[in-house]
Amino acid sequence: MRGRNAREQGGIITFLMGVVVVVVIGAGAFWWFFLRGDAAPKPKIEDTNVVAGGPLDGTWTVRPGSPSFVQYRAKEQFAGATIETDATGRTGDVQATMTINGTTVSGVRVTANLASLKSDKDRRDEKIKTDGLQTNEFPNVTFVQTRPLALAEAPQKGTTVSTAAIGDLTLHGITRRVSIPLDGRWDGQTVQVVGELPIRFAEYGITPPNIGGFVNVASSGQMELQLVFTKG
Repeated sequence: MRGRNAREQGGIITFLMGVVVVVVIGAGAFWWFFLRGDAAPKPKIEDTNVVAGGPLDGTWTVRPGSPSFVQYRAKEQFAGATIETDATGRTGDVQATMTINGTTVSGVRVTANLASLKSDKDRRDEKIKTDGLQTNEFPNVTFVQTRPLALAEAPQKGTTVSTAAIGDLTLHGITRRVSIPLDGRWDGQTVQVVGELPIRFAEYGITPPNIGGFVNVASSGQMELQLVFTKG
């Protein structure tokens, strides 16, 4: 009788262990096939050909159809943060302008249409229209330079210059003074500018989205940008 009870208890334990394994595997499979995202790479300066072009001084703009974009990057946490992955979404609907005069960069203004953000998951794109960024209500993010940027020396063609732009960032209807680290490169025809800025969501009144209690977004993320300017 005692041996029978022991066998029954052992069978129950084995069954419960099997259930746990199935749940864990099932949860992992659900994350892999339905929630996992393929994050876009961070923007970087491209090694373009150096050409004759004209002088660097003047007004530069981001034109429609350029390979410019603004992108978010945030951590999505699954199963109580035991699984974590990057989520990214970007928009190429960007307008920007700046003026260069010798070693001074001024008049920088960047506007991106967040309503056209696109990631690798349609449900994520739909979610941020009403939650998180709430792009239906706050469709744009803008950066307006508040202090001219003084470079150590005039940029040379084909050389990457690192600096930072100080200005007002308006996101989710809230404006804050920020300093954005930037890399820039002039090739004679275009000026590339790339950068990234950490964003603490609470500082902009953003509540990180929660998807069905299974996926949570971390409390901070990054705004990344790649701007390609042409003269005029």
